[in-house]
Amino acid sequence: MSVIEMLGFGAEGWGGVLLLGALMTVVLTIAALALGAVFGGLVAAAKLSRFRVLRVLGDCYTTVFRGVPELLVIYLFYFGGSALVTSIGQWFGADGFVGVPPFAIGAVAVGMISGAYQAEVYRAAVLAVSRGELEAARAIGMPTLTMARRILIPQVLRFALPGIGNVWQLSLKDSALISVTGLAELLRASQVAAGSTHQYFLFFVAGGALYLAMTGVSNRIFGRAEAYVGRSFKRNFARN
Repeated sequence: MSVIEMLGFGAEGWGGVLLLGALMTVVLTIAALALGAVFGGLVAAAKLSRFRVLRVLGDCYTTVFRGVPELLVIYLFYFGGSALVTSIGQWFGADGFVGVPPFAIGAVAVGMISGAYQAEVYRAAVLAVSRGELEAARAIGMPTLTMARRILIPQVLRFALPGIGNVWQLSLKDSALISVTGLAELLRASQVAAGSTHQYFLFFVAGGALYLAMTGVSNRIFGRAEAYVGRSFKRNFARN
């Protein structure tokens, strides 16, 4: 069988499997980034809090999830979650091992890792906002929600977007580690295709090429988003 046939979309080709794996990778990364935004926002707020207990908890979160290897986090969530669900099932009379959905566990694990990095991005973005603008808004009696909507959030978005693009790339690569749970993302699809055909070099190169393609498209999307936010900020600044 030729290389074109193996990478094609025919009956014996693996092109469709690889593309479905790439789609699963993108969906998983989007879910992880969304969860990470929630975790990161809460942790950033804790690290910026005036309460020492919250600052310590926020520091502990970022230290743990940035310091522990990503694969170990995924193993702990997958096998620990399965053990927990199995124990709960046994309390209710269930027999045997109860597994957890690989996609859900992967999204939560990568999301919590992503959240540790996003927290630092958001914290730095908030600190980059001019204190003078916020003080001026308070001085004229602007309500807190209005100040957040018109001053804080637009500037935080502008400052944080480049960092979020980097976190996206990190999460995109971390998603490959979810293959250890059996989820059919891109790396797992490449492994299955390589094992079935014994063409390991071909399919791992094909998988790498798809990762590079996703990275290139992501860079273009975030680049355009940064340019759009920058133009919008300049227009609003000139209008004000």
